[in-house]
Amino acid sequence: MLSFTVPCETELMSAQPCFRLPLLLLPRPEIDLAKWAVIACDQYTSEPEYWQRVEREVGTAPSALHLIFPEVYLGSADAPARIRRIQDTMRGYLAEGLFREHAGAVFVERTIGQRVRRGLMLELDLEHYDFSRDSTSLIRPTEGTMVERLAPRIEVRRGAELELPHVLMLIDDPACTVIEPIGAERDRLTKLYETDLMLGGGHVAGYAVDDARGERSARALRALMDPQAFAKHYAVPEGTPVMLFASGDGNHSLATAKAYWDSIKASVGMDHPSRFALVEVENIHDPALEFAPIHRLLFGVSADVRQALAEEFGSRLTCVDVPSAAAMRARVQAAHGDRHAAGLIGPGARFSVIEIAEPKSTLAVGTLQPFIDRLIERGGATHVDYVHGDESLERLALASGCVGIHLAAVAKHDLLRMVVREGPTPRKTFSMGKAHEKRYYIEARRIR
Repeated sequence: MLSFTVPCETELMSAQPCFRLPLLLLPRPEIDLAKWAVIACDQYTSEPEYWQRVEREVGTAPSALHLIFPEVYLGSADAPARIRRIQDTMRGYLAEGLFREHAGAVFVERTIGQRVRRGLMLELDLEHYDFSRDSTSLIRPTEGTMVERLAPRIEVRRGAELELPHVLMLIDDPACTVIEPIGAERDRLTKLYETDLMLGGGHVAGYAVDDARGERSARALRALMDPQAFAKHYAVPEGTPVMLFASGDGNHSLATAKAYWDSIKASVGMDHPSRFALVEVENIHDPALEFAPIHRLLFGVSADVRQALAEEFGSRLTCVDVPSAAAMRARVQAAHGDRHAAGLIGPGARFSVIEIAEPKSTLAVGTLQPFIDRLIERGGATHVDYVHGDESLERLALASGCVGIHLAAVAKHDLLRMVVREGPTPRKTFSMGKAHEKRYYIEARRIR
């Protein structure tokens, strides 16, 4: 079994109040990373054929696929057995020595097409994270947390030896002081891993960050916590609680780690490794970081959704049919002003654009999500899924009994300002890139 000598808690936390440099496990060099690395478990939840392709690609090779629970299977009859297999495999991989230890931050470069996104692997202290609606903690959610979605994830974590992170955290660093200086010196770093990513995921490489560069980034992070600079940057009153990290992707996974930690800390003590969560930190000002919307896909639709919208919003609603999905997307994207716009797909190949005047929410999703919830409560649809990618939504919405709701992307430079001033956005508001751009699992960390 592998073991770590954990640095003194006071040594770490006195200098870094809500984060620390990580202690990682990486796959050994002889392991085929192209089969090891698989996409975040909360992707392609309405497309089991994607995960079946992953299973064929991996076969019996060592892989993170055997260490995660793809959420497409959450409602399956074999869910408890699947969880036991995951936990057994974790123990088996550790016993077989399939991991190597690495202490210190890791600089990550993710290439997707012509874009290169840069991040930094750190551990965040869950004692400084609150995912409630009125959170004022140093680490905050950017969108509402669906607490009912945490229970199955907690069951996976409860008996797990390891966590494998797909959480992407955002910092607001317009001067590019934390991550970018490491990227400028990337050729001087030791490469830890590199691989192409399966099924269109692009390419990823990770580099060891030495102590000096790690401490330089830590100092830059601490500087972002200056209360006066924070208040000036966000145009809020002095004394407004500082937010250093905001969840970008993996909000529910981080909330799961927090909920589990809160449930055990009284019995295990404050020095337990589950107090921390491994994440990748990215700068919201990275030009390679693109925001994409998360669309809604209604299943079991028995109501006339357009009529239900008219009844909900009355004279504030306009609804116009358009000839194609492309025309729908263009109209939604071009909408501006004080009206919220969205696209409707279905039943069948019917495309419409709706606009709602005098919205009470800042965002279109905030206007439409309560309508969706009420439609399901009244029996007009059985359930809703959250779909990444225009093409996926358009294909899935054509199925019998389905209706798709196409949403426009949130402007990324407005996101954190909204969170600081108004609190978390509605659940599943935005996505950092499309589904195939999500984080792939490579690194692991012991949590027991």
